[in-house]
Amino acid sequence: MLKTKYKLSLKAISLLSLFILVSPALADDHKPELTVYTYDSFAADWGPGPQIKSGFEQTCNCVLTFVGLDSSLGILGRIRLEGSNSKADVILGLDTSQSDIARQTGLLAPHGLTDLSKRLDLPDVAGTWDDQHFVPFDWGFFAFIYDDTKLSDVPASMADLIAADQDLRIVIQDPRTSTPGFGLMLWLKTLYGDQAAAQWEALSPKIVTVTKGWSEAYGLFLDGEADMVLSYTTSPAYHRVAESQTQYQYANFSEGHYMQIEVAAMLASTDQPELAQSFLDFLLSDATQDIIPTTNWMYPAAKQVALPEGFEINNKPSGLLLADDTVARNQENWLKEWVMALSQ
Repeated sequence: MLKTKYKLSLKAISLLSLFILVSPALADDHKPELTVYTYDSFAADWGPGPQIKSGFEQTCNCVLTFVGLDSSLGILGRIRLEGSNSKADVILGLDTSQSDIARQTGLLAPHGLTDLSKRLDLPDVAGTWDDQHFVPFDWGFFAFIYDDTKLSDVPASMADLIAADQDLRIVIQDPRTSTPGFGLMLWLKTLYGDQAAAQWEALSPKIVTVTKGWSEAYGLFLDGEADMVLSYTTSPAYHRVAESQTQYQYANFSEGHYMQIEVAAMLASTDQPELAQSFLDFLLSDATQDIIPTTNWMYPAAKQVALPEGFEINNKPSGLLLADDTVARNQENWLKEWVMALSQ
């Protein structure tokens, strides 16, 4: 899910250039080039981008270029700005909370893949996948992460978190700029409906700060500035698998956790439609899906992909998910509600 990832915080990288190019500066004149807009950590050296690039180029006789933007939400903003003149052939990294909004731009083309739902392994809350524009490549649940050597009184529900003592310190991300922050807004809206604003007001005294993105928030948590941080249920897997650290856990909330499904789509303006379709198909191949858990730290979307030892910490929680058209209709008002609630 989201979205920058773990090594950004752990290596204390505070600034990223607007573009991270996982490709030669100039494409081979004799090979077609496929340009994919994604979020920066996907394209980074530690993300899945380099391995996907290598694998796909072995099959396509082409040059694959990843262009890393500062967030998943930034991808949508970029193609809106560029319109039909976009240099992108494919966008990768939006999630279903933004898919209907992206579809309404008219800039996307149908993916053309058949029997897609039979290739997927998504939680029941996602329903049967019949989206003609978007191909899911991974998924996860948002969650609050804590260090069990430092926090013993762990909230067992969102209600517990909201009602916790005000000395509990949490860090979250801004829903206007961050995918996890947007997911938390939808999480509270799903649980509390018209009472969400009141719940935000009750939660706000425990919020140490609201960061622009995930990396800054997670870094503050690791530095001891907060007891809990908004992230993913898979975040502890990073610490277990990559660092052999077992103290990081996620708080399993009894009401369920909001789900994120990350997706990719081709642009209608692409001059490489067959290559773009092949790339979307390659995202569900074993070559891609096998590396998702330990490079993007999310669950793979395709069937029959084994998770590495240490990836599972406890049972997956129950999932919550709003329909993408519901989010599209209400997003503007819900964001205004969030701003007003936290400014009280």
